[in-house]
Amino acid sequence: MIGFIASRIGFACLVLIMLSGFVFTLFFVAPGDPARIVAGERATEAQVALVRENLGLDRPVIEQYVSFLGRSLRGDLGYSYRNQQPVLELIQNRMPATISLCIGAVVMWLLMGVPIGIMSARRPGSLQDRIGQGFVLIGVSFPSFVLGMAALYFLYFLPRQAGFTLFPPGGYRSFFDNPAVWAWHLLLPWFTLALTSAAIYARLTRGQLLDVLGEDYIRTARAKGLSERKVVYKHGVRSIFSPLATQLGADIAALLGGALVTEQVFGLQGIGSLAVQSVQTQDRPVIIGVVMLAGFFIVLANLVVDFLYFLLDPRIRG
Repeated sequence: MIGFIASRIGFACLVLIMLSGFVFTLFFVAPGDPARIVAGERATEAQVALVRENLGLDRPVIEQYVSFLGRSLRGDLGYSYRNQQPVLELIQNRMPATISLCIGAVVMWLLMGVPIGIMSARRPGSLQDRIGQGFVLIGVSFPSFVLGMAALYFLYFLPRQAGFTLFPPGGYRSFFDNPAVWAWHLLLPWFTLALTSAAIYARLTRGQLLDVLGEDYIRTARAKGLSERKVVYKHGVRSIFSPLATQLGADIAALLGGALVTEQVFGLQGIGSLAVQSVQTQDRPVIIGVVMLAGFFIVLANLVVDFLYFLLDPRIRG
């Protein structure tokens, strides 16, 4: 077990170092004057020279990269001259909205998708199965921005026109100020972000469970007189945890892209909206910080999934 954990952590560190090298090359070695871009078009030559000195751009490239890597490891992601604020502080201010959105969406799509998939697999070809397949078809057919706009129109704009309010138009409220208001502002974003993934998980759960329920050990359990509920949940569902965990890790790693669109639609000031603003204003230090942070969370998510897979699948431990 120690060897498995060490190898996965070592590979994760290697990936992060490769990512840092790619980001450094893209933003600091590629043609152009990084100091001018970081300082902004209106910066004076003295300000550009100061930025160049602060970034160490007058030193050899290898020395610059080692310094960049060392600062990143210490949590120093640079300074945004456009916002007059450290990049890490900017990201920390936006992090609660994105974390709240992502955690809530993951919980919602698991609570929707997995039970629907189990319901469909228990009675293939039945009315329940057709309802489940209809949910899958609807969920995978609509992009998140279409769902978001439709949710705002039908659940905010039309009720508002009728003189009452079901949901707020958007924005983020802190959990610590009022948990009920926090959840109220995030229900529509959660649903928008979760529906497509819930449909995918329903389809995956149904397919995996149908395969498992056709195995010999399932027929043996039924022949022993176990109830169908015990056969499905005690033997069948436990066997599909590994592929679901693998899919969940990939989806959490890719969640930043979907969260970006949802944050824009609902006006949530999270990491996604910060990334969009930084690209529009060419705020290079913030772009670098967001890319590095996204890479770290992607690697961390896959690392956690590897550990879960190790715990769930005895063939790996063997």
